[in-house]
Amino acid sequence: MKSQLFIVLLAITVNTYGQTSLIRIYNASEILLEANKLTDTWRLLKDVESTCDKTDTLYPYIVWNSLSTTTRLELYYRLKAKFDSSFYFGQQSLQLIEKGAPYFKETFVNRKYWMYKNLVVSSFGAGKPEQAKKYQHLLYKAYKNKKLPEGMDQYYNFTYFKWKDKNVWGYEWYPEPGDPDAKGRYSKIIYYVYSTNEDGSDKEQLYRLHVQRSHNNDNALKLNYVLIKQLENAQNEVSGTLYGYTYNRKINYAKLQADVKAVLMENYYPDTQAVVIKR
Repeated sequence: MKSQLFIVLLAITVNTYGQTSLIRIYNASEILLEANKLTDTWRLLKDVESTCDKTDTLYPYIVWNSLSTTTRLELYYRLKAKFDSSFYFGQQSLQLIEKGAPYFKETFVNRKYWMYKNLVVSSFGAGKPEQAKKYQHLLYKAYKNKKLPEGMDQYYNFTYFKWKDKNVWGYEWYPEPGDPDAKGRYSKIIYYVYSTNEDGSDKEQLYRLHVQRSHNNDNALKLNYVLIKQLENAQNEVSGTLYGYTYNRKINYAKLQADVKAVLMENYYPDTQAVVIKR
């Protein structure tokens, strides 16, 4: 309650006293940020950013701290699987990156690509794959134009969710069937399944689910990919090619997510073949 009253009083001061108060309030926001009071910091900086003249020398610093706050809030909510909130703060972060572009170097602007990725993750986490398409398109466009920063220039994390005592991370590679980088046993998508520590963080990798290029020769079926389960540290688990789960070139993400969850529940189709059990 005290912190909320403090913010209200500071907001009133912004409109009353001008530049001197802007500096004072900005300094107050830094104190809140250092104390990890992210929501309070965000509310204060959002008001200050909308009030400060963009030609003011203080403005870039306000944008910088605002972005630092929103990105941390976005990450917090995303890892807590509160995807509507993480999507909101992802959008706020993207707006701040655009506002800061005239003031900072290209490395700052490149942060937008990471935020596109985060917005994709939040969209899938919220069960809204259609919402993710806009940001996936931007990533693929940047990939083709060789604009992506190192670390996401070959693949990107597109989904994350918790399943009982497991963390599941899904990564998608950009090349499509027929591309030079998509030869042989090419995996378009890989889900990494981890056991978890007491705090919910990743412990050890149990197995991977590959959406791998199919060697099917029947063009009439138009099947480009098949799901394959490869074990890492898991015991007493089925592994191998799961022929009951197949996908065409344009992957239906809703179906894929449902299939992955079915495999997590150990629901394998009767026509699944070529599997072994690791003991």
